[in-house]
Amino acid sequence: MRKKLFTILSCMMLAIATLMAANSQVDEAMALANRLSPRLAQKVQFKQGKKKSTDYFTLSNNGDKVLITANNANSMAVGLNRYLKKYCHTTVSWYADIAVDLPEVLPAVDATESVDARVPERFFLNYCTFGYTMPFFDWNDWERVIDWMALNGVNMPLAITGQESVWYNVWRSMGMTDEQVRSYFTGPVYLPWHRMANIDVWCGPLPKEWLDGQVVLQQKILARERALNMRPVLPAFAGHVPKQLAELFPKADIKRLDPWDGFGEDYQTYFLNSEDPLYAKIQRKFLEEQTRLFGTDHIYGIDLFNEMEAPSYDCGYISRLSRHVYESLKAVDKKAEWLQMGWFLYYQRNKWTKDVTKAMLTALPQGKMTMLDYFCERMEVWRMHDKFYGQPYIWCYLGNFGGNSVLQGNVKKSGELLETALKDGGANLKGIGSTLEGFDVQQFPFEYIFDKAWNYGATDADVVKLVADSHADQPDENVRKAWDVLYNKVLTSHATTWRGTGANGFPNFKKQTKRCRPYSDMKALNEAWQLLLKQKSVTVDAAKVDLIWTGRELLGNLFGYEKAEFDSAYVAADTVKMHEKAYIMRALLTDLDMLNAQHPFCTVDKWIDQAREFGQTPDVKDYYEMNARRLITTWGGDLNDYAVRNYSGLIANYHAKRWEIYIDEAFRSVRTGTPFRDKERIKATNEFQLSFADKHGEQFPKYQGIELLSFSRALASKYATELQSWLTK
Repeated sequence: MRKKLFTILSCMMLAIATLMAANSQVDEAMALANRLSPRLAQKVQFKQGKKKSTDYFTLSNNGDKVLITANNANSMAVGLNRYLKKYCHTTVSWYADIAVDLPEVLPAVDATESVDARVPERFFLNYCTFGYTMPFFDWNDWERVIDWMALNGVNMPLAITGQESVWYNVWRSMGMTDEQVRSYFTGPVYLPWHRMANIDVWCGPLPKEWLDGQVVLQQKILARERALNMRPVLPAFAGHVPKQLAELFPKADIKRLDPWDGFGEDYQTYFLNSEDPLYAKIQRKFLEEQTRLFGTDHIYGIDLFNEMEAPSYDCGYISRLSRHVYESLKAVDKKAEWLQMGWFLYYQRNKWTKDVTKAMLTALPQGKMTMLDYFCERMEVWRMHDKFYGQPYIWCYLGNFGGNSVLQGNVKKSGELLETALKDGGANLKGIGSTLEGFDVQQFPFEYIFDKAWNYGATDADVVKLVADSHADQPDENVRKAWDVLYNKVLTSHATTWRGTGANGFPNFKKQTKRCRPYSDMKALNEAWQLLLKQKSVTVDAAKVDLIWTGRELLGNLFGYEKAEFDSAYVAADTVKMHEKAYIMRALLTDLDMLNAQHPFCTVDKWIDQAREFGQTPDVKDYYEMNARRLITTWGGDLNDYAVRNYSGLIANYHAKRWEIYIDEAFRSVRTGTPFRDKERIKATNEFQLSFADKHGEQFPKYQGIELLSFSRALASKYATELQSWLTK
């Protein structure tokens, strides 16, 4: 009798636990819907369905409600996003300040739709995103980013906020002083490259208030990500140590790595060999402290020698190194898995041969190292390295370097490559991801890639119609035609580094740098912009973004054309034509500044205000602003203009003034009959750049309610054919 009663009670407890878990999933999905819009939360219902071997969701009607049934809260969010895009014609911005636009009457669904996931893992973010976009994100910003990730099915986010606080405690426990540790760290916007062992010290020391605040922020981030069925990837020790550690442990096998990208010896990094007994001790200290503060999901990002030379490329050394790294993880966490970004296999492919790479990957048990194939739209490393020799991997779309705010991404081609990978990439292809470096870009390419993780069976025509309608907030034939052009003719080039338009480029005499040349079909770009300008209304955020991103790409490239004409007039000493072209160049820069001012996240004010609001004292606010300014201008080392942005305020107060120095020197040369003083002009430009980067409290021009640039529109139409022929020269 007692045994029977015990069995009944056990079953009841299991049933209650299952019901509570189901309610929790539903509650999390409903909370997400409510954050987007309380009105949306009143329209939808969520239900946890039966477990399957794959993630899934089903859309249906339940009376006057839309019912979303799925296996967990993450899949429920994907179903919600499907409803928003397909039926409500809206797209959710990844920026918290942008409200979700909904129709007055929220519609029912046409018919029941059931969709399964094609891959179990969907990865998002890049170390660099934490510098180029998110260094000054507060919890409000992060809430929307996490919601956007859930809506797009992301269940494996990179989660590296707050690790300096862990390292601070570790290094202090090993004998370093407060000043030594905080000075070892870089400034906030440069922390990604410190974390990847590229640079130390630059723009430091890191304020103590930063360290304390990041702990609280990371705890909130992880709690929300885990609640939405995500498995956050936390960092682990990869071997990067402070210079002072060699002094504290003189017998340790610590080597100084070569300087990175033009940074001097003061900013060099140091590497502790994983075979040294000290390595495992530091790994234990770090993981135990990190787990105390943040918990663990048993998957750790460890990236060895990112854009840095390894001490040796001997297969035996690399194999031992890799094995010892994994063993140091396993000694602390028996369930540990290692996530390794594969950027180095593309960037340093001459050094990481098949034999060397195989030695690294096969030193671990199968399934214990997952590779991120980082830049698949340009080069699929899984093809170069025999599907990563059996280790699991994730096909990733990068799409953006440096947070460069340009229209780019070979979207359609990337979709074709991904479809082929899903067919031929082997059973160890476990996921789809995006490794973008910055958010100041069109969301569409990244949402498109994550849609590929689900069995929508969409044709190109379906893709164009869905994105056009969701961006216009309604079916609009002009917008559909514009997006057909953008999808098939404009978004055709893969991401490249130092991508700006002619207007953003560092002024160079008689040449247009590769960095700032047009990458799109200019005639098609002009056609798309003119069509977008004809749409019924431009009230929702996505429609404004389309107009700004397309228009500024066109006008910025048109500036490059006019600059080439100015140079030709200078060579001919034709001052009349020089004045004409200089006038047009200035007008285009003004129009570009005004165009960008129509969206808050296209202004330098927003970037700087975020930085200043993060500080608690005037001195720290100024320090954060200096960091923010430097990153998008001079950067550091040899990376001037790497993070170039099309920002209102930055164009008028930075790019335009660099061009004025250039124009003034050309006129001086013709007027005096003396050669163009390029060295002096570059020196003056560099001095101006440095002064701008270190300023604080500067006011930037504001524009409100302007008409959409009739001068530039007419000029773009007039020169469409000439631009296309110029592009092919």
